[in-house]
Amino acid sequence: MKILLTTDTWAPTVNGVVTSTMALRAELQARGHEVRVLTLAGSSHTYARDGVIGLGSLDAGLIYPGARLRTPALNGALYELAAWQPDVVHSQCEFSTFAPARQIAKAAGAPLLHTYHTVYEDYTHYFSPSRRMGRQLAALFTRSICDACDAVIAPTPKIQWLLHGYGVHRPVYVIPTGLDLERFSVAPDPALRTALDLPQDAPVLLYLGRLAKEKNIHELLEAMPRIPRGVLLIVGDGPERPALESQARELGLGDRVRFTGMVDPADVPRYYALADAFVSASTSEAQGLTYVEALAAGLPLLCRDDPCVRSLLASGQRGWVWRSAGEFAALASNLPVGAAAAPLREAARQGALPYGRQAFGDSVETLYRRTILEKPSANGLTHKRKVILW
Repeated sequence: MKILLTTDTWAPTVNGVVTSTMALRAELQARGHEVRVLTLAGSSHTYARDGVIGLGSLDAGLIYPGARLRTPALNGALYELAAWQPDVVHSQCEFSTFAPARQIAKAAGAPLLHTYHTVYEDYTHYFSPSRRMGRQLAALFTRSICDACDAVIAPTPKIQWLLHGYGVHRPVYVIPTGLDLERFSVAPDPALRTALDLPQDAPVLLYLGRLAKEKNIHELLEAMPRIPRGVLLIVGDGPERPALESQARELGLGDRVRFTGMVDPADVPRYYALADAFVSASTSEAQGLTYVEALAAGLPLLCRDDPCVRSLLASGQRGWVWRSAGEFAALASNLPVGAAAAPLREAARQGALPYGRQAFGDSVETLYRRTILEKPSANGLTHKRKVILW
């Protein structure tokens, strides 16, 4: 098959959408499919290399930190993609690259699929003073996007329920993102532990991800004074970092919290390998790919209660959920470490197995073939159409 993936973000940006899309592309290519990617360039200049087309874009950081918007000028790269006649177009983002995805699919007579990665109602603080109004806007926007597609992929049942609650009329299929799980099977690096000044005899609690308001990292810091031993290792960067560093100082946690800043994606497994548990206070995750990465690294989860976490945990086997900072502190204070944690770590690794890249590819490939067969046409048969794009 000829497959076009569209996404507003691409490497070197690191986020769940990029991780998911890159994993899907790699698996589809390994199966012999021809895959191209349409994304946004980090500047106003369009580029094309190694099957990735980056459209010129403008900084939109005032809307959301790090966001970019496609420049309004027409672009020959879009006509070339339409002429390529993809068999299926699979959108990963709802903004700048969605309209081109829709038009290219229409031009090629191909089905348009969309993966809904982001729970926008949890980001209302960026675009609405009212959470209620923000949720209504998110629902309206989501319906308009999903109902323009032939099928929608939800990474978890949580997102499927959300989309049904929004009144989305298109079929919604649950397909968890798959990862290269073997990548996270690395041994602890003593030199990295020394460089970070991590203790040898106390548990290391790891948060890894974007430092943003919706991640509620401040709750983790609030709990640390109630945890008698242990260090909180915060790996990543984002707009909330100055506020979080200030909070840590005010709580007197200077010797118990480490902020590493952004790290090279290739080094991420080394940081998982140093920890005794993965912690998160977020309820805004669509799937929580870092949760799956942590399990693959043998880390039990210690995360705020949320449907996407519960779907990953068997009670008492791969970690725990919590509902308050006090409950988090109590669980963290009794976290098994060393030899006592070996059964928990092995259970965590086993819990990650259903989220491998091959299972992901199987499910998505099957859905592609199904939507191609079911794509309606004027004569009831799948066919290619040539239309004017813009």
